[in-house]
This record gives sequence, C-alpha cells and structure tokens, in this order.
Amino acid sequence: MGFALSEMQLTSTAFEQGGRIPKRHTGEAEDVSPPLAWHDAPEGTKSYAIICHDPDAPLVGAAGTYGYVHWVLYNIPASVTSLPENFTGHTSGLSDFGREGYGGPMPPPGHGLHYYFFMVLALKEEPKLEAGLTMWQFLEKVEPLVIGMNRLVGTYQRD
Repeated sequence: MGFALSEMQLTSTAFEQGGRIPKRHTGEAEDVSPPLAWHDAPEGTKSYAIICHDPDAPLVGAAGTYGYVHWVLYNIPASVTSLPENFTGHTSGLSDFGREGYGGPMPPPGHGLHYYFFMVLALKEEPKLEAGLTMWQFLEKVEPLVIGMNRLVGTYQRD
C-alpha cells in the first residue's frame, strides 16, 4: 500500500504544515518553487518524486481527474534529500499550466482558501521515465513502485 502515509517527512523553510505559502512562490510574484527537504525514507528507496497538487481547484477532467497540478518532478536519485528554492533539475513532468516545471499557486480571484499538497514519493526502483508526463500518467507508471509517501500542505488565497 505505497500511497498510505509513511514515516518519511517533507518540510520547507518557506512555510510550515498548514501555513500560508509565501507570495514569492506563487503565480502572483516570482513564481519560484519553495525549498523542500525530506527524511526518514523507507529502506530500499532508489528514487524520489515530488508533486504539487491543488485538489480545491474546481476542475474535473474528461478522464475523471480533478484539481490542478502545479508541479511534477521525478527521476530524483535516492542520494538527494532536498531541493533548493527555484529548483530546475531532474526530470519535469507537465503541469496543468501546459508546461514543464513549477507553476505556483494562483487560485481564481474570490475563490477562497486553497490547500496545496506538496508530496514526496519514495520508489523502490529508478524507472528513468521520459520528461513531460502528466501527474496522472506518472502515477499510473509508478504506482507499483511506491514504497512510501508523505505530504506538506500549504495554503494560499488571492488577495
């Protein structure tokens, strides 16, 4: 059951669990990814992936997908346990902005508070996946490889 929360922890120096994501990490400002770090990965971890998803976005896709994907990053070696602010390495998937790389929170004006789930996934293999996968394509390919995950939830609301 790889998608159950594990002992692994994901943190950021930019915001705390349940805290407001600083404007610099949103589409209303510099739009740079926040620094992230993780520890206590399951034994046997060979690679990692990072996802940022907004389940509060009022979007449902034709295939039953929901929310808005802000970042899909994978093929992260097991030796890496942090990403600096504005990180652009490893392999990027396709966000719902229609491009690779990070795209920060920017909920519709007047839509209220949104919760952004930054997730780290520990994989038991190094799948070496091609760039440009959507979050849903990525998850379909790695689901049998996930041995641990956890999340850091931040909030944002447009002024």
